[in-house]
Parts: sequence; structure tokens; C-alpha cells
Amino acid sequence: MLDASLIDRLARLRGIGDAYHDYRGQLRYFTRETKAGILRAMGCATEDPAALAAEIGQLENERQCRLLPPIVAVRGQRAVLDLNIAARDFGASLRWTVALEHGERRTGHLSTAECAETWRGEIDGSWITRRRFELPLDLPTGYHELKVSVAGGPAGRCLMISSPPECYEPAAIHEGRRLWGVAVHLYTVRSRENWGIGDFNDLKVLIRWLAPRGAGFVGLNPLHALAPADPERASPYSASNRHFLNLMYIAVPAVPEFRECAAACSRVADEQFARRLSELRAAPQVDYRGVAEVKFEILELLYRDFRERHLAHGTSRAAAFRGFIAAGGPLLQLHARFDALDHYFRATCNTASGWLSWPAEYRDATGAAAQRFADEHPLQIEFHVYLQWLAHEQLAGAQGLARELGMPVGLYGDYAVGAHPSGSETWADQRGFRMDAEIGAPPDPLALKGQGWGIPPPDPLAMETQHLQGFIGLIRDNMRYYGALRLDHVMSLFRLWWVPAGSSPTEGAYVHYPLHSLLTALALESSRSDCMVVGEDLGVVPDEVRHAMPEFGLYHYKVLLFEKQDGRFRRPGEFVRRALATATTHDMPTLRGFWEGRDIELRRHLQLYPSVEIANDLEREREHDREALLAALRDEGLAPASPGSSAEPFTLEFAHAVHLYLARSKTALVALQIEDLLGMADPVNVPGTHHEYPNWQRKLSSDLEDMVNRAEFDRYFAEIKRARD
Repeated sequence: MLDASLIDRLARLRGIGDAYHDYRGQLRYFTRETKAGILRAMGCATEDPAALAAEIGQLENERQCRLLPPIVAVRGQRAVLDLNIAARDFGASLRWTVALEHGERRTGHLSTAECAETWRGEIDGSWITRRRFELPLDLPTGYHELKVSVAGGPAGRCLMISSPPECYEPAAIHEGRRLWGVAVHLYTVRSRENWGIGDFNDLKVLIRWLAPRGAGFVGLNPLHALAPADPERASPYSASNRHFLNLMYIAVPAVPEFRECAAACSRVADEQFARRLSELRAAPQVDYRGVAEVKFEILELLYRDFRERHLAHGTSRAAAFRGFIAAGGPLLQLHARFDALDHYFRATCNTASGWLSWPAEYRDATGAAAQRFADEHPLQIEFHVYLQWLAHEQLAGAQGLARELGMPVGLYGDYAVGAHPSGSETWADQRGFRMDAEIGAPPDPLALKGQGWGIPPPDPLAMETQHLQGFIGLIRDNMRYYGALRLDHVMSLFRLWWVPAGSSPTEGAYVHYPLHSLLTALALESSRSDCMVVGEDLGVVPDEVRHAMPEFGLYHYKVLLFEKQDGRFRRPGEFVRRALATATTHDMPTLRGFWEGRDIELRRHLQLYPSVEIANDLEREREHDREALLAALRDEGLAPASPGSSAEPFTLEFAHAVHLYLARSKTALVALQIEDLLGMADPVNVPGTHHEYPNWQRKLSSDLEDMVNRAEFDRYFAEIKRARD
């Protein structure tokens, strides 16, 4: 039987909340069973009162008695922190040393009596006085180590993160410009040159098309590494590893080795191979397995050529590859080892992709079995490093092109909230993730049954113990490619909805994270990478996040179809400046799907509504929304000739009017979804589905070459540009 008092006390110490306000504003309390399930996922022995009491005692003792906190976040130049000092040491000398990030050391001392008291109390029979210490030192931005000792006792150490007051903002926006761009799911792009999936060469074509027409950025879906051994596991929001890139986006003919490799050129010119490429291009949906087969066949030939032509002779290209390896460090090697192992077990044992399906001895990333495999298969591992290098070269080259052509932002990337439970990221950091829970979301208007995303949550206690190194590395590795980065589900910096294994998403609870420390690290990495940050703040957003975003310079994410108040849509002048505005998103219907109610009909067909009454209510609400949107367009003098009422069919003229409406808004950024430019009806993703709907597969309805040459788009973009200038 659960000990109620101990469960509640330990839950609070491990960051589990007591209640939350749902999307209707109602206060809902978490059950003790839910708290116990999350504690079990965190590794706590909830059925053993003695073990619970021991863990509570240990956590309380650490937090009340340790001299220094593990992390101190500083914005500005002076650090202020609380020290826990034994009463017997009151008035003793306090000595401090700061090891600055770049090697300098600063030291000093003072009496503990000079520090103001903020709390005193008895912990396990010892009296503690908590003293506020202001470090008498102007800190440069960076990651520093503070060491403090009192009365000659053992020194405490902590990480100090010192950041600028806010995240980076491009000069163009700081000077008052309002930018616009086009958002694209790269895999959906059709072209006559790609191999059945949009690629990094297509991305360059998009940049060359849009930059001269005044676009400030191209928005992209997450490009994180997925599972090359199982290419049909295609959700960009369920990454194998967010530190690395999806190899499917490599434009094979753009690889320098392709022009030099006779075997590859001959194979691609083969009539049967060429016919296969034509079939992949013509398919209405991305054939991930087929694309992977043709791409990896040729990439293996290019790797062999690279070894013979460059590595064997120490060319400058070989030196660049070696530099990439050195910069990637052990994490790159582990990821390449993972992909090689995954291919090996899929081929030899027909296992499901991912380390949770491997033989037990290989589940330890640095264990003897995995190391033995690496020693016995060095070329297979180097091949996957080579592929990451090619992807890195091509994506970095696309951002370089965007900047060269004058785009103030260039690429606007997307950072997924988590990683696949059986992927490379969790394999390499098993202490940092809790595998017996998944993250998701409580019920909201978009998913009334709640959401479970199949993604294991990071443990906030492990994050603190590891001094946020995993988070810092992830942000840094993503920002290096982009001028702006969207943080999917930005509320994760403050809290995540944990669902214990085997439970419904409605039976989850919020677990809290060190918001201030995470935002301070984010601001530092943003300033170092010259990368602005957009936080996807849709759904249930706590006040702490609402206040912190403007304080730290994060941009809001404003979706027009959600921007309603008292039955009316927000007018352009009512939007906030620090935001990216868009009409809809990948988890929502396209503008045409919205107008025609296709999303409601699709979700009804897939039985995603809890009741018939709810579906009927949404239909009535949609009718009102159509009229309200037309009224908003009329107020701005943008009403299309057709549709003139909610009963008339969708037109591209309507989509254009909606985009001009957004272009007039005060927001610094406006993104046009490429599907809405084309008038497409079907969504790329239906939340809450897996096999029921072909998520992440639907392609665009037009070839890129045709879009680039359509005169109406030139007129369209010119109007958008005038509205933003």
C-alpha cells in the first residue's frame, strides 16, 4: 500500500506538481497513483516506506546542507547566490575562486558575517544559516566554475552560467524590419532532380528562388538524425539523435565524390536505376524505404572512392573530414557506432530498429560488446561518420548561400522536444532519460483525449547533476546551422507532461525543470551562434513561461487560427512584435482543409473524438470561425471576391488574403506555409494517429521547378514584401 505522506513529499522533491489548470481554466489535481507511477519511472521504490524515507532525507539534506547550489545562472555581470553554512562556522572566513571559461582565475575572501541571512533552521540535528553571497567580480559571459570553502573546510563547487540579458536578435529586426519567409517540410518537396524526397540541393533552389524576392528566411521541419536502418520510421519529431542530421536529405549528385566516381556515375546512368528514380519521384507519397535503398547504394560507392582518392593520399578534403571527426568527438563516434550496429542487427537478426531490440550485451554504449564491434567494424562506423559529414557540409552550405544572398535569418530550423526511446541519443545517455514514462500533453482542443508522444522524458535531477551539459550540447549543435531556431513545445523548459508506462495520457502529471538556468544557457548559446529563438508556446502555457519568454528575448509562436478572443480573430495591429506569425502548422489542417472542414471529417472517420456531440460542436464552431475570418479580412479591406461567405468554396485568392492579413501584422516574422501557397487540402500529420493516417509522407502537389517559374508567385511575393516593408 502506498504511503501517502511519503509519496507526496518525494514527489515535490523530484519536481512533480500537485495540480494544473487545464485548457478550460479548471484546476485539476494529480492523483497519488499518478505521482507514484512517475516516481517509479524515476527509479524510486514506491512500495518501500523505508527506501522512500531514505531518499527524502538524502534529497532534503543535499538541498538544505550543501554549501553551494549545483548551478548558478547569471544575467548581467554580478552573481548572487545562497550559501548553506553551519551555524558553528558563522563569522568564519569564506574563500572563493572563480575559474573563468578561458583559463583565468580570480580569488578573494570575506567573512560569512558580511553576507545577509535569508533563512535558518535545523537539519538532522545541525543548525544551518543560509547566507546571500554576492560575488565581487564582474563576470564575462560564458561557463565558469566557482569554488568556495568556509573556515578552511572542504570546498564546494558549482557551474556558473553567465549570459547576455536576452537571446540574439538579428540586426535587421533590431532596426525595425519585419521579415517574411516560406515554411517547408523538406521531405515533401518534389523536384525533377531529387531522388524521391526533398534534399539539401532542393533547399538551395528554394533559397535562390525566395531570397531575390525579399524573403528573409526559409523555415524547415526538424532535420534531426532518424533511423537509417529503418527508414519508414519517419517522424521528424521522434529523432534518433538531435545532435546529428537526417542522412536521407543528402543530395547524392551534389557530393563532390560523385563527379569523380566512375562506378557511381555508371550505376546512376543505368536504365533500370534511372527508371527506379523516376518512379520514386512520381510517387504521391515519400517511399522512404525505396529512397534509402537507392541513396545508400550510391553513397557506399562514394565512400569507397573517398577512401581511395582522398584518405589514402591525405588530400585537403581528407583533412577537412578529419577535422569534422575531431570536432564531433566521442558523441559522433557513438552515433556512428549506433547506426552501424543497428544496420548489423537488422540485417543479421531481423530485429526491430533500435537498441532496445538488440542483444542485451550491446545495450551499453561504452560496454565491452559495443567496443568489440567497433574494433571489428571500423569501416562501417567510418562510413556513417562520412555520411554525417556530407549532411553537415550540405546543410551548412545552404545556410552560407542564404547569407550570401542577403537573407537576414537564412534557415529557420526546428528543434524537437525529445528523442525516440530506442534511438542513438537515449543509448548514449541512458542516465539522462527515464524509459518507463513518455512525454505528451494533457487534453486540449486539438487532442481531446490528451497526447502521448512515445518519447522518454529527461530526468530533471540528472540534468542538474550533469550541469545541463546534454541540453547545452544539443542547443549548440542545432544552432550552428540556423539563423533562427524554433523550440518545439517551449514549455518543456519549465515542465513536461509525464505519462507513466501503461497509463492513458489523461492520467499524466507535470514534472518541473530548472527554467531560469535553462533559459540562461539558451541565451548564451543564442548569442554565441547569432541564432534567434522562437518558442512554440501553443496549448496550455503556464504563466511562468509567458513571463520568461519576453524577459529572455524568446519570440512567441502565433498561429492565426488560434488567435481568437471573444469570438473574433486578432487584428494585425493587435499582434505582439516579438513573435513569428503563421496561418497554420504541421499539426493542424492546411488553410484549404480548415475552410472545407476536412480535418473534422478526417478525425471523425478515424474515431479521434470522444463523442459525436464534440464533433458536432466543432463543426458549429468551424462555421463561426469561417465567418469570423472573413469579417477580419473585410475589416482590413482584404476580403476576396470568392469566397464571399462561409458556404462558398475555398480559393487561392482567399489564402492570399489571409497571408496579406498576416503580413500586415506587427510581428517581426511571418511564415507562409508552402502547402497554403499551393492550395493543398491534406495535412502532413494528424496528431494521435500512427498507422491510421500516412503521417510525414505526403508530398507537395507541384514540382519545385514549376513553382519557381510561376508568375503569380512573383506577384504574390511582391505584395507580401510591400506589406512587410
